[in-house]
Amino acid sequence: MGDQFPRVRLAAVQDAPVWLDREATVAKACRLIEAAADHGASIIGFPEGFVPGFPDWYWWHLALSPESQRFGKELFKNAVEVPGPATEALCAAARKARAYVVIGINERRAGTLGTLYNAQLFIGPEGDILGVHRKLMPTATERLVHAAGDGAGIQTYETPYGPLGGLICGENTSSLARFALLARNERIHVISWPAFPAGQRNFETIDIRARYHAFEGRVFVINACGIFDDACLDAMKVSAEQRAAMNCRGGHSGIVGPSGSYIAGPVDDKPQIVYGDADMERAIEGKLLHDITGHYNRFDIFHLQVTPASGTALPFGAPQRGETAGGEKAGD
Repeated sequence: MGDQFPRVRLAAVQDAPVWLDREATVAKACRLIEAAADHGASIIGFPEGFVPGFPDWYWWHLALSPESQRFGKELFKNAVEVPGPATEALCAAARKARAYVVIGINERRAGTLGTLYNAQLFIGPEGDILGVHRKLMPTATERLVHAAGDGAGIQTYETPYGPLGGLICGENTSSLARFALLARNERIHVISWPAFPAGQRNFETIDIRARYHAFEGRVFVINACGIFDDACLDAMKVSAEQRAAMNCRGGHSGIVGPSGSYIAGPVDDKPQIVYGDADMERAIEGKLLHDITGHYNRFDIFHLQVTPASGTALPFGAPQRGETAGGEKAGD
């Protein structure tokens, strides 16, 4: 009969935060975790910057306008310190749900009055914080509020279904960042996205990144996208004319399989939790043909190093001098 490989239900949460209200958004996230678990999900992904909201106001307000400065201050005041009361509540919800949760947060650097990171918080089913990934390079207007991350968060986390990893929005364009996760044997990848008001153009860029990572690495991808609701738009003082110019309210969440095709979704323009059942055996056929972190690579030619915050280099794939690719000493 041979070995059996696991199956797992994945969930992509597509929703809006209670904008710039940390406690209310954490409470909403806990309800969504419970709802996803009630539908059998064991790994749950959330949008980018979900707690307490993404700095969307720059779509409609100038960077140094009074509105932008006020929103920036409120974002900082409602940001999440890790660990802290907000993470304790999220960890309790994950523990109750017996689920892995990957949620986008605005992480406040403890002891500062102005340093924020765009981060993914990884929580295990025991309610423990597995790690934090800080977005390596803020994109566009994010640079006005977020600092750059470092390599310490380029990690995967062991689960019964295979290693779990993730990246945020545009950094899924970075081939080196993606390969670093694949080299850590990633099998499930969470991409956290904000809400995009431009519609089809943004949906196509989401598809390109998510589908290619799934196909290249033969992994499952959870695409978790934000949306705009009326309360968010009201709080940001988005006018009726500006709303009329929006092509959609965001979204495009779904689950992508190792063939690069959607197995659930994508869903646009509305709040919804998208579910997909991942059968790890589906990755075998593709890996037998193209395993880019195994037989289908030349580690004697290519070598990737990731430098974490400590400044030490972590080599992926390449043997050390005097070793073979399998780690044995040459001549053994």
